[in-house]
Amino acid sequence: MTPFIRLHPADDVLIARAQLVGGASIENVTVRGLIPPGHKVAARALSAGEPVRRYNQIIGFTSQAIAAGEHVHTHNLNMGPDKGDFARDYALGADVKAPPERREASFMGIRRADGRVATRNYIGILSSVNCSATAARAIADHFSRQNNPAALRDFPNVDGVVALTHGTGCGMDSEGLGMQILERTLAGYATHANFAAVLVVGLGCETNQINAWLAHSALREGDNFRVFNIQDSGGTRQTVDKGIGLIREMLPRANQVRREPCSAEHITIGLQCGGSDGYSGISANPALGAAVDLLVAHGGSAILSETPEIYGAEHLLTRRAVRPEVAEKLIARIKWWEHYTQINGGEMNNNPSPGNKAGGLTTILEKSLGAVAKGGTSNLEAVYEYAETVTRRGFVYMDTPGYDPVSATGQVAGGANLICFTTGRGSAYGCAPSPSLKLATNTALWKRQEEDMDINCGDIIDSGVSIQDMGQRIFERVLATASGEPSKSEKHGYGQNEFVPWQVGAVM
Repeated sequence: MTPFIRLHPADDVLIARAQLVGGASIENVTVRGLIPPGHKVAARALSAGEPVRRYNQIIGFTSQAIAAGEHVHTHNLNMGPDKGDFARDYALGADVKAPPERREASFMGIRRADGRVATRNYIGILSSVNCSATAARAIADHFSRQNNPAALRDFPNVDGVVALTHGTGCGMDSEGLGMQILERTLAGYATHANFAAVLVVGLGCETNQINAWLAHSALREGDNFRVFNIQDSGGTRQTVDKGIGLIREMLPRANQVRREPCSAEHITIGLQCGGSDGYSGISANPALGAAVDLLVAHGGSAILSETPEIYGAEHLLTRRAVRPEVAEKLIARIKWWEHYTQINGGEMNNNPSPGNKAGGLTTILEKSLGAVAKGGTSNLEAVYEYAETVTRRGFVYMDTPGYDPVSATGQVAGGANLICFTTGRGSAYGCAPSPSLKLATNTALWKRQEEDMDINCGDIIDSGVSIQDMGQRIFERVLATASGEPSKSEKHGYGQNEFVPWQVGAVM
C-alpha cells in the first residue's frame, strides 16, 4: 500500500494514508514537514490565488504560494475572495441514466394495517411544547426497562416507550415558517410506521395548540393516537398518572405484531455524516453510496440531506435530476441558504467544524464533495423541504441543516425507518424510533471507539477492500438491522435526546 492516496490524475493534492514525515518521497515529491493522517500534501508547486483540485473538483484557492510536498490546509488554502462563487456546471439532467435492473431481497419487517412496513415497534410520547416535556419524560420513564424492568415484561414485541421532547412550541409566530416546520415534524413522527401508538402531551396555553395542529395535519384521535393537556388534567402528577394509564391501554395492541418477510423496497434510509475527516469522502461515504445504489436497485429509498454540507457540490446532484424542476428546486434551496446565513451574520464556509478541520478537511467545498458521495450514483428523483413526507421511491434529497440531530429528525419525520451515519471523528448518535448504524471512516477510530461503531470502512484505506464490496457489507447490515438486530447506539440507549426539530425564525 502506498503512503498516500491520489483520487484523480488531475488532482493537485495527495491524501496521507498515514502520518508522513519530512524527507519522505512520494511520486517524486519530497514531503516538507509532518503531514497528519487524512491531510493533504501538494502534488506540485502552486502559485498564490490558484484553484486547488481534489476529486478533480475545486476545493478552494491558495492564499499563498505552496511548494510541492508542502502541507495544504487552512493556513494556505481558503474559499478565495469570491467565497466560492465560481462557475459550476449544473448541467441539469445530463447524467440521468436508465433505471437499474430490479433486484429482490427481503428483511423481517413489521407490516402495519395500512400496508406500511416498520423496522421497529415503539410507543412514542411527543410533547407539543417544551413546557410539557418533563411530564412526557416522566411517563416514558415509568416504562423504562432500566428503571422498571417489570413494566414491559408482558410485552416482548414492544421495543420500548420513548419520549421525544423539544425546546420550542411557544414564543413563535403561530403562522410562520417555524411553526409550519414544527407541525410537519410532529405529524411525521405521530404517523411514523415505527410507532405502534403515540401519545401527545401539551400544556394548554402554548402557541402550538394541539387542536390546531391536528386540524392542520389532518390527524384524528383514536385507540392508538391520544392527546391531552396538563392544564386540563389537574397538574403534573395527575398528567403523568393519566399518561401512564393511556400507555397501559395501548401496550396490548402494540404487542400484537410479528415480523415477517418483507421486500427491501420498504426500507428508507436517512443518510448522515458527522464528525467528518479527510477519509470520509474516500471510504465510508462512497461505500455508503454503493449501498444506496444497491438499495435503489431493490426498490428502496434513500434521503440525502444537510444542504450546508453539499454546498459547492450541488452541481453533481443537479446533473442526476430526473426532471428540470427537481434540479431547480435544489438550486433554489441553495440560494435560500446563502440568504439565510447572510442575514444571520454568517457564511456557508463557517462549516467545516474544528473537528472536521483537525481530521484534514479545509473548506466547505472539500467537505461537500465528499459528503455527496453518500448518495451513490442513482438518479435524483425528488427534492423535499424539511420534514415533508417522502412519497417518491429511489434516491431523493431533503433540505435540512448540517447539524446531525436536526437533519436526521427531519428525515425520520419524512419517513426514514433507518439511519446510516458515517463518521471519521467518532460521533455518538442514535435516533428513536429509527435505528442508526454508524460507519467509521478509518481503522484508528474503529479501534478506539468500537463500542459505538457498527462497521469499519477503514478496511478500504488499510486493506484495499473495494468500495463495492464494502457497500455490499453495509447493505447486508442494513437488512439485518431492519430485521431487528440492534445497532450499537440502541444497545447504549441513544435516541430520545436526539429528537431536535429545526427551529427557524424569531423567538418572541
